[in-house]
Amino acid sequence: MTDPATLDALLQDAHARHDKAALADLYGQAALGAGDGGQQAFFLTHAYVWALDAGLAQAEALKAQLISMGRETA
Repeated sequence: MTDPATLDALLQDAHARHDKAALADLYGQAALGAGDGGQQAFFLTHAYVWALDAGLAQAEALKAQLISMGRETA
């Protein structure tokens, strides 16, 4: 797990480069270190949207996580 300051810098860099795959991965990492369910869902939702936008296979796993949290429907 990357420390929050480094993760923030990596996210800003990925946004600046429009690197959708990196954004999906980094927001997924942020979800792992989230302090509560609301924060985790926020970051997972971002990871899911970027994964969808990039056409990544991991989008399905992210969707499944959100479904299990009651934040997405099947």
